[in-house]
Amino acid sequence: MARGHRKGARQQLAPSVSRKYLSTKMPSDTLKLWVVLARTYQAVAARAEAHAREHDLTIAEFGVLEALLHGGPALLGELQKKLLVSSGGVTWLVDRLERRGLVERAACPEDRRARYARLTEVGRRFITRIFPPHAEVIRDACRGLSGAEQRELTGLLRTLGHTAAEREPAPSAEHHR
Repeated sequence: MARGHRKGARQQLAPSVSRKYLSTKMPSDTLKLWVVLARTYQAVAARAEAHAREHDLTIAEFGVLEALLHGGPALLGELQKKLLVSSGGVTWLVDRLERRGLVERAACPEDRRARYARLTEVGRRFITRIFPPHAEVIRDACRGLSGAEQRELTGLLRTLGHTAAEREPAPSAEHHR
């Protein structure tokens, strides 16, 4: 009975899937790359996120503190681009860190509408203390590759990212319905 039920379930799903989509073949190397990239990111991110949580931070909040530590005060728009978050997202992150006394806002002398985010002294001490162990967590998560392999993979992924960003996204199957 269970075998027949599974077969019937497959038959029910098949008509809802576009035949054109099913006939489209993506090279298996490309699919494998996509799955490996996603799983690798998840594995490394899980380690980084766990370390950030130990300090009552999200990984995005940690990113703001790290960007300000290594880059100095930054306009909120600059942080937004560095962290790949929305303008509302960066405002929310800075608000949360400001409430904790780790970050403060400062006016931009050239543009009254723009605001800088900068570390407070408490924030500087905090991120300076927790960044080295965080970097070690990431180093440990990436220990499966030698330094040379990491540099080579960084170059390859940068090329892949630039190429993907240059191309127009393909219309989705949903778009054609």
